[in-house]
Amino acid sequence: MRVVDLILDAMVAAAREGGAVALEHFRRGVDVTLKADRSPVTIADSESERTILATLARACPGHGVLAEESGASGAQVRRFIVDPIDGTRNFVRGIPYWAVLIALEEDGVLTAGVIHQPVSGETYTARRGQGARLDGAPIRVSPVTALGDATVAHGTLRILRRRGRWEGFERLVDATRSQRGFGDFLCYAWLAAGRVDIGFGLNLKIWDVAAPKIIVEEAGGRLTDLDGSDSLTSGTALATNGHLHDAAVKMFAPA
Repeated sequence: MRVVDLILDAMVAAAREGGAVALEHFRRGVDVTLKADRSPVTIADSESERTILATLARACPGHGVLAEESGASGAQVRRFIVDPIDGTRNFVRGIPYWAVLIALEEDGVLTAGVIHQPVSGETYTARRGQGARLDGAPIRVSPVTALGDATVAHGTLRILRRRGRWEGFERLVDATRSQRGFGDFLCYAWLAAGRVDIGFGLNLKIWDVAAPKIIVEEAGGRLTDLDGSDSLTSGTALATNGHLHDAAVKMFAPA
């Protein structure tokens, strides 16, 4: 087995082990505190992250880490980018749409990614140049080519007003067939599986975007920021099946 396959296996194992820890808290409920940026955090986030990092460290001791709760450690040339619970607001409300996200970045290039949903058990994986999979089966973005036939997935809408993107969202709504408010990682995971055609988010950090980006791209889609730039750190993300990308970027451009 190739080294990259062993590393991806370790990432999947880490995501499942960390997810199992978080799932125990999810089932019995947790107290919530707020970070400085007003985003929620729970003991489940920190315990899940510790489990993930310990599993990765045993399997890949030479790799560094950038994790949401504990920050950067080790060499950053080859590092895992970890979000122990993406969708914490769903998590604390008992909504089962949350996931563990792990990406591998080498010399600034994303080379592998995992999205694991502990409640459903679904696991999305991708290796650079090897395609994307859902529970081991290949997945592909949708073939939709017209905005009028597209389904859009989005998260919290109020932030669109605060960030000056509301008019662009209105244009996208008017141009597309249907809209669904799944939010967070699910926009991108379902897009990679061909279930929706466009997904976007704002107020994002690198750990929110890294794993979804490689999974979407290996499924045949595109993930940029809302302005069409190939960035992990601009704070926004726009994913499409590729056919619709330029048109979706244009929707969000200033009128």
